[in-house]
Amino acid sequence: MGTFKSIEEASEYFKGDRFATLNGMELISLTDEMSLCSMTLGEGHKNANGGIMGGVIFTLADLAFAALANQIHLPTVAQQVNINYLNAPKGESLSAKATCLKNGRTTSVLTVDVTDSLDRHIARFTGTGFKLPQGNNGSNN
Repeated sequence: MGTFKSIEEASEYFKGDRFATLNGMELISLTDEMSLCSMTLGEGHKNANGGIMGGVIFTLADLAFAALANQIHLPTVAQQVNINYLNAPKGESLSAKATCLKNGRTTSVLTVDVTDSLDRHIARFTGTGFKLPQGNNGSNN
C-alpha cells in the first residue's frame, strides 16, 4: 500500500508544488507502480523561438517523478535527475508517465516518459530519489 489512500489525497498534497500547479500541471492517476500527470499547453509556456520551453517539459516530468517517488516512500527528494529532449512538442497538451525501475532501501530509480497529444515521444527523464527518514520534510531549515 502506497503513501496516499486516494488520488484526491495525493492531488491535495501536490498542490503544494506551486510552480507546477500555477503552470496548469495536474496529477491524473497514481498507483503503487505508476503516476500520470498532464497539462494543456498555452502561450505562457513558449520560449523566445515560439516552441515550448524546456523547463515546462522538465517540470511536468519532475511532478510525475515526485508523485510516484513519494507514493513509494514519503518523504523522498530528488538526488540526481537527467532529461533527454527527443522532439519538440506538437498538439495541445503533454503527459508524463512515471514508472519505477528500482525500489531500494534508501533510494528509488524512476523513469518518466513525456508525450504530446499526438502521441509523440517528447522526452525521457530518469531520476534517483533519496528516501528521507519519516517525519523529515526535506528542508534544510
